[in-house]
Amino acid sequence: MRDFLPIILLAVAGFLAGGAYSMWKTARGPAVVLAAGAVLALAGGILWMSW
Repeated sequence: MRDFLPIILLAVAGFLAGGAYSMWKTARGPAVVLAAGAVLALAGGILWMSW
């Protein structure tokens, strides 16, 4: 499971980024929250893989 966690985090980051992109025109506030979550998940996945 430990080896799959960075891959799962990167997948979650992509999912959140897609949600932020699709929400941007209708609801900017939640889109910003989703984008921030995507950045955090992406950073976590990259840092976990480099550790």
